[in-house]
Amino acid sequence: MTGQVHSPASDSTEAGPKAFEAVCTVKSNDLANDAYRLLVLDAPRHILKCQPGQFFHLLCPVTDQHQPYLRRPMSIYSFDEEVGELAFLYKVEGEGTKAMATLTPGDSFNVLGPLGVGYSIKPDWNNLLLVARGVGLATLAPLAQEAARLGRKLTAICSARSEAALLSTEHFRRLGTEVISVTDEDGSSSVDNLRRLIEARIAEEGVDAFYTCGSNRLLKLLQELGKKHNIPGEIALEQQMACGLGMCQCCVRPFRKGDDIVQLRVCKEGPVFDLQEAMGW
Repeated sequence: MTGQVHSPASDSTEAGPKAFEAVCTVKSNDLANDAYRLLVLDAPRHILKCQPGQFFHLLCPVTDQHQPYLRRPMSIYSFDEEVGELAFLYKVEGEGTKAMATLTPGDSFNVLGPLGVGYSIKPDWNNLLLVARGVGLATLAPLAQEAARLGRKLTAICSARSEAALLSTEHFRRLGTEVISVTDEDGSSSVDNLRRLIEARIAEEGVDAFYTCGSNRLLKLLQELGKKHNIPGEIALEQQMACGLGMCQCCVRPFRKGDDIVQLRVCKEGPVFDLQEAMGW
């Protein structure tokens, strides 16, 4: 096994549609629950040719209380080219998101994107299973949009600390997704219970592909089940990003490619990767 730096020029994967810098107008910026807010933007249509799993680099506002320096990468929660709408679900934690929480309807907001490589749904993948936790569900929400557009069956296992902390379940249901909720509160979110739920789904209806985001324990579980049942999958990974364009090398992390370990940029070659090539952390 060797370590090598990945050369983008030798990779056939392209980063989807062209990225644009654009100024959007805030339509709403409301609480989704106690910890998360949903920012909805009136966006020019030419920036909305997006893929599920892609992200935008957001220029957070500077206020008297908050002076964020770098842009913040944020997964797309939803996009609608026809209506001209772009949305982000975010947790208010650091300097950038605290500044974003001050945005009000009518404010201008600068975005750069869409960026990165998104999720794919192969022609023969008809029964899709999504497993995610917390804000990872925001990254996977556009996948439900695409599954509905393509007429594919999607089941979403949504995990959280409690029922009150669950995100996106109603959004998924509106898109025709079957939703299974599990929580730490009642013990149903344990890895053992998730394994039983997924094994039952495979046995009863079959699963053509797994999708997940961000969680190390979910990655390991789905890798195990994917190998056992020969089910492919994809994962969106989170990483610190400075430029979001692949230049600064800030987001490089290791992946398995056959017998080699290669170093890939999450912002450029990802953030969506083959499930079995991702390495736990």
